Amino acid sequence: MKRKQSGEILSPTAKLARAVLAAVLIVYTLTTVFVIGITLLDSLKTKGDLVSNFVGLPRALSFESYRKILIEDIFLKYFKNSIVLTVCGTAGCTFIAALTAYGISRYDFKGKSFLTAYFLVGMMVPVQVSVLPLFLILKKIGLLNKLPGMILVYMAGISMACFIFQKFFKTIPVALEESARLDGAGDFTIFFRIVLPVCKPVIVTMALITAIQEWNDFYMPMVLLGNKNVKTLTLAIYQYISQFTRYMSESMAAVIITLIPIIILYFVFSSQIVEGLTGGAVKG
Repeated sequence: MKRKQSGEILSPTAKLARAVLAAVLIVYTLTTVFVIGITLLDSLKTKGDLVSNFVGLPRALSFESYRKILIEDIFLKYFKNSIVLTVCGTAGCTFIAALTAYGISRYDFKGKSFLTAYFLVGMMVPVQVSVLPLFLILKKIGLLNKLPGMILVYMAGISMACFIFQKFFKTIPVALEESARLDGAGDFTIFFRIVLPVCKPVIVTMALITAIQEWNDFYMPMVLLGNKNVKTLTLAIYQYISQFTRYMSESMAAVIITLIPIIILYFVFSSQIVEGLTGGAVKG
């Protein structure tokens, strides 16, 4: 079967489908930019200006809401907690998933099929199902309402990352590892010095996807982090929004501060995300 040439004329149906998809994406993008823009403008308004002029430009720029949440409140403490949870949880989850996926994709052992199916099922099970067992386990080992306990929970969520890594490792030629073994390299040397550098794009991609999920996570910290000193940004935003009429501008400022790291990560690593998601198809 001949491949399609890049200059081949599309059929009317394909053109229509592409036009509809482009229109949907444009509308979605404009809506997202509009909402973020309104949130940013509202965070720079006084409370009186915000009430009377919710969607307009601020009559005078005011950073009072940022000063209140960053200085008067312990919002920086929440920010630090989210950073610690996201960095440690993402690093641990990505490393464990990569190591596990490599073992599954390269070695034959009893129960391999069951283990693969187990991770697939893990992607389908709602997180709400595991909350009660996690709550009881963390309480039993003394890590409930503590950051190390939440980090362990995030590190254990390797189902999707393991599946993606496993598919990607199968695209790496086994000859690379066999030649290294002939030179006397062991399994861990091969994994860290040959396999990981080759799959850098997919590592970055999975790390970013995992980090965004953990940064925006609300449900698990709400259940497992009841202590005020270990709360995250999402829980802090919920506190403001639950009293929105009192903390209107503070709520907007908190949302903007929470969005800044995600926006920076997206613009810095957007090309690597695409490369990681398409790497397996290109190499296959």
